[in-house]
Amino acid sequence: MNPFGGMAARLQRDRLKAEGLGQHNNAIKYLNQDYEALKQECIESGTLFRDPQFPADPASDSLVFLQELVGDPQFIVGGATRTDICQGALGDCWLLAAIGSLTLNEELLHRVVPHGQSFQEDYAGIFHFQIWQFGEWVDVVVDDQLPTKDGELLFVHSAECTEFWSALLEKAYAKLNGCYESLSGGSTTEGFEDFTGGVAEMYDLKRPPRNMGHIIRKALERGSLLGCSIDVSVALGWARGSLVKGHAYSVTAFRDVNYRGQQEQLIRIRNPWGQVEWTGAWSDGSSEWDNIDPGDREELQLKMEDGEFWMSFRDFMREFSRLEICNLTPDALTKDELSRWHTQVFEGTWRRGSSAGGCRNHPATFWINPQFKIKLLEEDDDPGDDEVACSFLVALMQKHRRRERRVGGDMHTIGFAVYEVTPARGSHSVHLKKDFFLRNQSRARSETFINLREVSNQIRLPPGEYIVVPSTFEPHKEADFVLRVFTEKQSDTDGVESREGVLLTLLLLQDMEISVFELRTILNRVLARHKDLKTDGFSLDSCRNMVNLMDKDGSARLGLVEFQILWNKIRSWLTIFRQHDLDKSGTMSSYEMRMALESAGFKLNNKLHQVVVARYADDDMGVDFDNFVCCLVKLEAMFRFFQSMDAEGTGTAVMNLTEVRTQLCGR
Repeated sequence: MNPFGGMAARLQRDRLKAEGLGQHNNAIKYLNQDYEALKQECIESGTLFRDPQFPADPASDSLVFLQELVGDPQFIVGGATRTDICQGALGDCWLLAAIGSLTLNEELLHRVVPHGQSFQEDYAGIFHFQIWQFGEWVDVVVDDQLPTKDGELLFVHSAECTEFWSALLEKAYAKLNGCYESLSGGSTTEGFEDFTGGVAEMYDLKRPPRNMGHIIRKALERGSLLGCSIDVSVALGWARGSLVKGHAYSVTAFRDVNYRGQQEQLIRIRNPWGQVEWTGAWSDGSSEWDNIDPGDREELQLKMEDGEFWMSFRDFMREFSRLEICNLTPDALTKDELSRWHTQVFEGTWRRGSSAGGCRNHPATFWINPQFKIKLLEEDDDPGDDEVACSFLVALMQKHRRRERRVGGDMHTIGFAVYEVTPARGSHSVHLKKDFFLRNQSRARSETFINLREVSNQIRLPPGEYIVVPSTFEPHKEADFVLRVFTEKQSDTDGVESREGVLLTLLLLQDMEISVFELRTILNRVLARHKDLKTDGFSLDSCRNMVNLMDKDGSARLGLVEFQILWNKIRSWLTIFRQHDLDKSGTMSSYEMRMALESAGFKLNNKLHQVVVARYADDDMGVDFDNFVCCLVKLEAMFRFFQSMDAEGTGTAVMNLTEVRTQLCGR
């Protein structure tokens, strides 16, 4: 069962998401539980909150209010630190490792653990946490009854026996996934993503890509979270240079220095213990620091035994086994100077008999899988080698599979392939057929098909158009998924099976046409993905004008064909807008507007052009994209009306007052 509701609820949520629902500052209320409202009800009634949506855990002796467990419970004591997270009887160390890493970044931590929660002020037995789930931030409410056994907490607990933020966060995550038992076994990167909204990559440093240093440098420039570790071959213990096997470190910087006349690459590592550092070359106080520029030495050298240390990149690659990179999405970062990924998010579905075609090993059905088009427009600024290419990262995530464990399900084996296509003329949404895949090899693919929640790969390809085909390994496996595409430079990405297409299909399956309100939802969702455009979004009035323009049967609604024609017009106008926005400001000046209107087929005299600018420009004489479209819709309607009145093409037309009123006011 989808915990976010049925079809009607999903359609309503789609409308709200067009207005920002699901963003971190407007998180979805999980199971429709409103933290502030519930808390206020409890305060007014003088009762403690008991969560009817998440009952007692069967493995525990009892659920105990924390006020009963200890005399003076605290939410956070002395700041949230890694020592607040001690594993209990549940095999969710992967989750706890992610929570521990989150404590190293206070800004990210308090996105997940909101400020202002306490066992003292306005205490009502209710707490809440914000967790990212499949493209949306979700606000999860919990009560403060925790499972105990023999008088002690059964699951995660803090070294400070009176501190409970980590135990309550674990409970919120268990609630989101159906039960505590569903958290047994997993990957730290899964937790990383759910606490940041980012996308994770894993690299085997014993088989690294040849540009590993370049990948690390670019990730740090984007503000990504980086972790590294040394595999445990036999047992826990020490590696060379006082490094610890099986222990997670953070990567915090990458620098070049001039060392004895040659460039030396250095990487900075942090041990979250706050002590126990590397003792080899470039460690604190080592002789290498005496042979570099004094200014670099003063800038780079660190305090003795603070847990952070430098080492040469060569030593790093030799000593460490694994690197994990969690790339943050733009909304997770507030530092404007950071270079960020551009992000596109699409939702899709594999359904038996229609869109669950399996991998390339099944050529008869592979082509029916959902397809997504990527247009790579600009090559990287710093390619890292002589090849002109665009960097992008594809991440395929299956949804809600942990919840399926309760009924015997689990993760499907998933992957994806990328194919180059010839830029299409006409319709942008042509679904490629079986013959294409029989004749063409993929240009890139996921490294493997694997039964993890997400599979991702960073890819470099020349500028052009590509199709991403996500699939399960075997055909006929049903699931919902999220496909995320992260590009270093601005790109244009179309989902042939995009979220807007899914919404449209749901409407048509119910024998419904698209109303003015639904058209506004669809168009504003699309507009929100184009970050280079400045816009206030389409108003209801502008959408009414579009419906009037395309509506042939007078129903005041658009059918599929009418919508497709309008959609193609808007895409064409978007291309014209970008071509004539010469200064790339996201808006048009009056001069740019004149040229754009001519490209769209409307050559206006000076007087009419002045009227158009006065009507559609803002106070700074700029025209944003939604006003540009509204202008074109109005012009096309007026030109079409005039031509209908001037059937002989004389250039003049006679009309009565009723006809003028009809044109000015719309049908």
